[in-house]
Order: sequence, then C-alpha cells, then structure tokens
Amino acid sequence: MRVYLPCTLPALAQAVEAGELGPAPLTGYAVTPALTEWYASGDTEELEYVALTEAARASLRRLAADRADGAETAFRRVVVAAEVPERSVSAGADLEERARVRLSDPIPLAKVAAVHVDDHEAIPDIEAAVAALPAADGGDDDARFAVDGAEAHELMWYATQEIPDLLGS
Repeated sequence: MRVYLPCTLPALAQAVEAGELGPAPLTGYAVTPALTEWYASGDTEELEYVALTEAARASLRRLAADRADGAETAFRRVVVAAEVPERSVSAGADLEERARVRLSDPIPLAKVAAVHVDDHEAIPDIEAAVAALPAADGGDDDARFAVDGAEAHELMWYATQEIPDLLGS
C-alpha cells in the first residue's frame, strides 16, 4: 500500500542516519475507503494526489512545530512516499481526515519509493504560510489565504538515490 508521510528536511536527514522513518506509530496519508467513498468520481491517481496533498499540509504543520520549538529548519515541505504492508496500516472513524492512517511499524528506507519536496522558489510562500498558521486556525481569512498560497506550489519529485543530494542542498 502506498502511504505518504509528512516530513521535514531535518527529519529526513535523521531517518537516513537511522535507516528508517520512525519511531512508530507514524501518521501517514493514503487512499482509504473513506477517501474513496468521499471522492467517488476519482481514479487511483487522483486519490493518491489527494493523499499527497494532505501529507503536504501536515508537513507544513511539522515545520510550524519545529519553528515553535526554536529548531533550525528549511522552509520546504517534505512528503515521503513509501510502500508498506497493509497489515501495518490502520484507518478509523476516529481519525479526522479521510486519508489519514496510522502505521504501527517504523518504515525502513528500503520501502521508500520517492520523496516530494518544495522547490527553493517556494520558500518565501512556505515561510509565510507557517507564520500564518495560528491566525488561520483562529479563522483569519487573510492568514488562510497565506496558508493556501503554500498549496499553489507543486512538490518536486525525487528518486530515492537523490536523497543525499537533496539533503545537501
């Protein structure tokens, strides 16, 4: 099963060093029965794009959390696409988003299929979106516009063998 995991560049570097994404449980996004039912007219590719987009939103929140903790971070959303056994994935009615899943096991890097990352040109919009998140959550329409501006940027696709180069940039 293809799962999209929200990440950041520092967290990706830690995963490379550890040889896995973890610790479990992990939150990811995938084509779930609830997503399929909600998005009835979409094909698998469209549904996977929705799951990727949800993971990118979660990555934005991870960037905001890193910033709030005072961590140095590159303002680029990161989504790791991995193939995982269905037995380690659970989705349930208690989960807020239709595509959100819980993974019961760490993900070995060997299971990573690709990494999706913002281009350098997106950094100012991603930084503005991170700064605007608290106000957007509070209902501020201008702040929501700034957060939505992050989604105007498509994530770039990187093959697994490009991860070391990506972390060096």
